[in-house]
Amino acid sequence: MAGVKSDKGIMPRSFEGIFKEIVKDSMGSQFLVRASYVEIYNEDVRDLLSKNPKNKLDLHEKPDSGVYVKDLSYFACKSSDEIDEVMNIGQKNRSVGETAMNAHSSRSHSSILDPVERSELGADGKQHIRVGKLNMVDLAGSERLSKTHATGDRLKEATKINLSLSTLCHVISSLTDPKSTYIPYRDSKLTRLLQDSLGGNTKTVMIANIGPADYNFDETINTLRYANRAKNIQNKPKINEDPKDALLREYQDEVTKLRAQLAALQSG
Repeated sequence: MAGVKSDKGIMPRSFEGIFKEIVKDSMGSQFLVRASYVEIYNEDVRDLLSKNPKNKLDLHEKPDSGVYVKDLSYFACKSSDEIDEVMNIGQKNRSVGETAMNAHSSRSHSSILDPVERSELGADGKQHIRVGKLNMVDLAGSERLSKTHATGDRLKEATKINLSLSTLCHVISSLTDPKSTYIPYRDSKLTRLLQDSLGGNTKTVMIANIGPADYNFDETINTLRYANRAKNIQNKPKINEDPKDALLREYQDEVTKLRAQLAALQSG
């Protein structure tokens, strides 16, 4: 997902794509790009950019903006390099551990969320704001204990990872089943956090990481089946225009107030 400097992964390439489009469309428009980084470790949500990245955070929901993490850190970024730096800080705080299959195994799921706000002058002479979000999720792989030989903390982590992935599979199956009347988002912190990214006003893409070794044949088939289900999710996203919680509007209002105060001081 992250890659290395000489061979960048999907995350930094996506960040570069965002800012290339901003540069193309910067005439007459203002943009605000922010970044956050969380992990779900043993069903606990953690802020990887916090001074205390081991602290547990709570999930809440707003009727107009969906599920969010309370007290989550966000950093405004002016370039892809700045988001890369945010990503690198978060990577250092991620939970990793050694198993029989991987010396640096991810012991958590993680998500980088990049809200992008755009303000432009409309035909009515007023500023109109559009908001989008890029949510890039790095899922920990499912584990077979017979291969990883996990014990103690590694065993507990593997159990939580497998349970959350199983719930995600059930959610995806429910979303793609026209007869389904219930989506079990609340059965896992992972699916709760991804509720808007799976069944909301979104487009969903899953990238599957598989290997050619016949030793991992069963895992490869299961992964491809998993991704095939996700491919069948059908959403019809609409543009988020003039949302109430857009930060750009707050900033614009604040600038207007400060200019009025400055003008009053200069005239008085």
